Amino acid sequence: MDALLKAKKDLRNFYLLVLFGAMVVLMGLAAAHYMEEHGHIVTGMNNQIVWGMPHVFAIFLIISASGVLNIASIGSVFGKAVYKGRAPLAGMLSIAMLAGGLSVLMLDLGRPERVIVAATHLNLTSMFAWNLPLYTGLFTLVAIYMWTLLERRMNPWIKPAGLAVFTWRIMLTTGTGLIFAFLVARQAYGSAILPPMFLVMSFGWGMAVFFVVQSVMYAWNQITPDPVVMGRMKNLLGIFVLGTLYLVAVYHLTNLYFAKQTAFEHFILIDGGIYSWLFWLGYVVLGSIVPLLLIFLPGFKKNCHVIAASILIILGSFSFLYVFIIGGQAFPLDIFPGYQVLSSSFGDGQIGHYAPSLPEILLGFGGLGIAFLITLVGVRVINSLMPRDASSKD
Repeated sequence: MDALLKAKKDLRNFYLLVLFGAMVVLMGLAAAHYMEEHGHIVTGMNNQIVWGMPHVFAIFLIISASGVLNIASIGSVFGKAVYKGRAPLAGMLSIAMLAGGLSVLMLDLGRPERVIVAATHLNLTSMFAWNLPLYTGLFTLVAIYMWTLLERRMNPWIKPAGLAVFTWRIMLTTGTGLIFAFLVARQAYGSAILPPMFLVMSFGWGMAVFFVVQSVMYAWNQITPDPVVMGRMKNLLGIFVLGTLYLVAVYHLTNLYFAKQTAFEHFILIDGGIYSWLFWLGYVVLGSIVPLLLIFLPGFKKNCHVIAASILIILGSFSFLYVFIIGGQAFPLDIFPGYQVLSSSFGDGQIGHYAPSLPEILLGFGGLGIAFLITLVGVRVINSLMPRDASSKD
């Protein structure tokens, strides 16, 4: 009788969560329709800042969709047994977040009905065009990879499929970084360090998302996680956070080395207002240092500490992307370093102003809602997505 009551309660809670996710998605669609009907004038974007808050959500979801597959790769490609039971959930999260991120991206760029033109007329000189087959390829390869994981007769193909996914996700994250690395019309971009920086960021952000989702699943099913496995995973998460912090520091120190970038670095790091606050307090302190303390200090060994660290890492990633994407556009391009250039009434040579509007924020949350719904339904329908611990001596 108790089991029956629990099953009914779980089913009710499941439908309530589905309703909540559907409402978030509908609000995102309504916001996209509103912006489509009225134009970008109803957003905080302008001629200088053309990528706004929706791009922050979209790029987070796309990068994390690639990074969460790191869990699966460690098990399938590198043979670590404790990660193999988590590969199906990692694959589902990757598909869900990539779908959410691309939905936001398509609806934010305008004229979503013309996406078929971009898909069928590739401009091979554009990095944006190269990302179309990369996104499609990841969807396809992850679907095949999950087939090999969930279908017993396909199990012999797990490692080849996992290797293909591993290679493809490295290419996809590199391609996302190259979008900015090849963009020389902004002071913040045009750096060769951006692709590897995006790659390492994806590892940490994807694992943080995985930790949160896995913990919710364990709590829902009243399962106590293996402390040894959780300890190994949290240490790996800490290493990724350290690696990201290191590459971000190298990125800014490299910019400081060049005289033409000094003004931009002063703007971002010291005199940028909200951008400087978000960078130091949002990303460095709350998004990196505090999580590292929660992960590595001896007094913080409970699972709740790792969950708190993961949530802070996710919030820190949004702070970083806001500074990188929007702050990078707000600073005007220094066309003639060392010379004073008069600015016109059009606004060139001036710091761009941006304040995210409600429709932009709702569209971004709509992408999160799509990822949430796909994950929620997938976990409910496919029992094999529940993370399983396997004994291992590796």
